[in-house]
Amino acid sequence: MALTISVDQLNDYIGKEVGVSEWMEIDQERINQFADATGDHQYIHVDPERAAQTPFGTTIAHGFLTMSLMVEMGYEGSTKLENSVMGINYGFDKLRFINPVKVNSRIRGRFQLASAEEKNPNQWLLKHNVTVEIEGEDKPALIAEWLGMTVVG
Repeated sequence: MALTISVDQLNDYIGKEVGVSEWMEIDQERINQFADATGDHQYIHVDPERAAQTPFGTTIAHGFLTMSLMVEMGYEGSTKLENSVMGINYGFDKLRFINPVKVNSRIRGRFQLASAEEKNPNQWLLKHNVTVEIEGEDKPALIAEWLGMTVVG
């Protein structure tokens, strides 16, 4: 469950870890569905036999699939403001794919509140530093500085 705080508490959490999502498995069906949705059917994602011949030894998730799953991870691990009416994806200041996610791996998101700024009355721009970890791996799948606009009522 995301950490729910008031706008008055935001400064107390800047620079601190605010949550970690549950582990989620990345199976071949999810990878194939993402390939269908995006039109990216490169063999390293969807052809287990050919992918087995690569240095990865198996199929890997699309980097953008891993990135997109941050939304679900964020529902569990990021910061939510009390009385929020809606949240809007505002983009990224930084996004780096560090380590490929092999099929049947499990990933989770680790969220740190980096900054909070009231851009307009009742509109808060929150930046989270996000690390998407791969279970059993030393290096994460990705790191990101993710921006979200929260409108409070």
